[in-house]
Amino acid sequence: MYSKILILNFPPREAQKPLVCQLTKKYDLLFNILLAKISNQKEGYMVLEITGEKANFKKGVNFLKDQDVRVSYPEQEIWKDEEKCTQCGSCTAVCPTEALHIKRPEMEVLFDKEKCSLCELCILTCPTRAMGLFSKTPEEVM
Repeated sequence: MYSKILILNFPPREAQKPLVCQLTKKYDLLFNILLAKISNQKEGYMVLEITGEKANFKKGVNFLKDQDVRVSYPEQEIWKDEEKCTQCGSCTAVCPTEALHIKRPEMEVLFDKEKCSLCELCILTCPTRAMGLFSKTPEEVM
């Protein structure tokens, strides 16, 4: 099984079409919408995690590109500096994917990088700056 996070930018004429659903129907791919902002007659933006066979993944990405959807891969990742983290939980209140959550009863803030949508809200919220961005190498992006 192959899984990747993609950033999709839809042109206005394609933003209202069910293109992402076609990934499941035509290419046997599963998708998890991590972040989306799409409105009528405007460009749409979506961050997806797509899972499936690698050959089908490539076909699905090519399908999206054929529909004039700009496909890119995140070039950065979020990291958590355990030494700076005071376990205050501020980041958990803003995390839309629950990548940051509190382990109970220990009250420890845990970070699941696999669930992260790269929205960066945790970086803005963290009072001790324990959350940050780092750039991936070109090999990691692809």
